[in-house]
Amino acid sequence: MIKNFKWLLLASLAFVACDNEDEVKIDANSSDGKPLTAGSAVVTKYVALGDSYAAGYSDNALFSLGQEGSYANIIAKQFALAGGGEFKTPLMADNVGGLLLGGNVIAGPRLYFNGSAPVSVSGKPSTEVTTKLTGPFNNLGVPGAKSYHLVAPGYGNVAGVAAGLANPYFARFATSASTTVVADAVAQDPTFFSLWIGGNDILGYATSGGSGKNQTGNLNPATYASNDITDPNVFASAYSSIVNALTAKGAKGVVANLPYVTALPYFTTVPFNPLSNSVLGGGNVAVGQATVNALNTQLYGPLKQALTAFGAGDRINLMSTTAANPLLIRDESLTNLSAQLTAAFTPTLGAATAAFYGQIFGQARQATKDDLVVLTTQSVIGTAPTGIPAPLNKFGITYPLQDKDVLTKDEILEVKTATDAYNATIKSVADSKGLAFVELKGVTDQLASTGIVYNGYTTTSTFVTGGMFSLDGVHPSPRGYAIIANLFTEAVNAKYGANFKSVNVGLYRILYPASL
Repeated sequence: MIKNFKWLLLASLAFVACDNEDEVKIDANSSDGKPLTAGSAVVTKYVALGDSYAAGYSDNALFSLGQEGSYANIIAKQFALAGGGEFKTPLMADNVGGLLLGGNVIAGPRLYFNGSAPVSVSGKPSTEVTTKLTGPFNNLGVPGAKSYHLVAPGYGNVAGVAAGLANPYFARFATSASTTVVADAVAQDPTFFSLWIGGNDILGYATSGGSGKNQTGNLNPATYASNDITDPNVFASAYSSIVNALTAKGAKGVVANLPYVTALPYFTTVPFNPLSNSVLGGGNVAVGQATVNALNTQLYGPLKQALTAFGAGDRINLMSTTAANPLLIRDESLTNLSAQLTAAFTPTLGAATAAFYGQIFGQARQATKDDLVVLTTQSVIGTAPTGIPAPLNKFGITYPLQDKDVLTKDEILEVKTATDAYNATIKSVADSKGLAFVELKGVTDQLASTGIVYNGYTTTSTFVTGGMFSLDGVHPSPRGYAIIANLFTEAVNAKYGANFKSVNVGLYRILYPASL
């Protein structure tokens, strides 16, 4: 009996030893520990198309370290673990950022935070547009590109850069003067692609305070200015052409929709009401009680009285000495009451001065919570407008901020309407082509409220300190790009049955230092 027991013990030990040798190995590079796979996607030749986000633009510049940390490059490193090939990026010549054209600076260096505010790093750009790079390149992200630019012949023609007819970034690495971004992508026979485009079709309009045109109804993009909103039909045509070309030989891919750009820190950092007895809104001008009393007596009171007589008294209210006060802005959508104000002020101010006041305040009103003050306006609030004498020489206080300084409620609606139309196209094309789809429209809302949590780090859209965005208030930080890359790979996993692992966002810094 004892002999039999020993034999059973030895047999069980042998079985256990055998079982340990054959057990499944855990793959640390996959999301589930199973062998890493791209699923039904083939990632051997990956190309990324898009704008400054795909390129890795950050802190108001494109520079080599930022490019290496782009969401496209992070995705490519994940793909490399499952058979992905080389992913070439048209790197800038330095980490200063900026561009030269014939030795002249046409784009300035990147920003860094000096402890008080974003400022430019020292040094001069050394990346010369006319110095051609040898490709082909997998990262085809082009800063400044709109949807229709990706299919525009000559967009990379160096000869057209100075005249604004071509893009200086694409000119560095375009395979020929007449090629298109899409053609350079398709020529590589990609097996997989990512596409995130359309932000610039709206962004220029928004960052200029709506001073461009909404080109809805105009199907000729050759007539558009850089700060115009692209017609949704033009966007749909360009977007469909891009995806059709990329999928013609069976390539799979991942596309992303567009968040409302108005949720970016560029539009949410400066409050509409930063004027009070204490400095509010991050460095804006304080207005003391004595000044408030004087303004109410000499300017706001008379304006309020005159406008009320013309049925527009809601444009101006007296300033408070105890609460934050709104900025004074010009709203071009308002009925121009310059003539009426001139007539009302002539008896007390004289004809010439009254005409001056009428011209300035004919479309003036105080900002409301429905208006968005752009980030660059913060530095001009309270400063003196050129050629404007005292006592009207304080921007946003006694002299209205101009169209470029503020995005009004009506202009915000135009931005959102166009975005919704673009997103309808993106989703429709993604569904019809069976592509992975990244829902980014709701991400900015989450960033502005609870934040996004990865690896125990909470990232928000708060300017400078939130971690998601860089110092230009528009483009992501290194950590922000890592989060975007994770959202893309999660969509790839869901669509194609892949099991790529999300990167640890804690390994990516929030801000770049002055020296790199």
